[in-house]
Amino acid sequence: MSGLEELLANNRRWSERLSREQPDFFPRLARQQNPDYLWIGCSDSRVPANDIVGLLPGELFVHRNVANVVVHSDMNAMSVLQFAVEVLRVRHVIVTGHYGCGGVRAALGHAQLGLIDNWLRHIKDVYRLHEASLRGIDDGESLVDRLCELNVVEQVRNVCHTTIVQNAWARGQPLGVHGWIYALTDGRVKDLGVSVHERDEIAEVYHMETPAG
Repeated sequence: MSGLEELLANNRRWSERLSREQPDFFPRLARQQNPDYLWIGCSDSRVPANDIVGLLPGELFVHRNVANVVVHSDMNAMSVLQFAVEVLRVRHVIVTGHYGCGGVRAALGHAQLGLIDNWLRHIKDVYRLHEASLRGIDDGESLVDRLCELNVVEQVRNVCHTTIVQNAWARGQPLGVHGWIYALTDGRVKDLGVSVHERDEIAEVYHMETPAG
């Protein structure tokens, strides 16, 4: 059996098992999705969003990219965020990084890697913002892991700075933005304690006026 055939066989077994255990699962899933959570995570294959938090398909809306970066000029990420907030009306946006992230590690280096260098620039900017504290970390792995944490913190801020999130708050829509980090070594998630629930919790320079009407 080839690798692709094995995947298709795995799919059939998964579908049959779920159908036996929950006969209404797929018909219900086909009718609608109604998740409370948007997960913004890393593309790393070792960080499976639904599995980590024990949620089934339909319960977690997911956007993933290299090093869980949120950039206001990334139309993919902004479109996902807008759909999640304005259409699905999720109640929580969770930016989740992971320790030992290859993207973060690469951003600490100086080698040219190609197109991705432009993406990693955003993580280099995070390093620059926190350089004073990061330069005091002598151990290489500890430096990578601390930058992984700080990258999550800054991406949480980037989510909150969007008009998408600020307009939701202005409408009175309940919405929290959170920063978590996942450990590959034990499968545990750590809350970084940077949750934001209203505009007054972000720097005033990023406050946006609500459009009239």
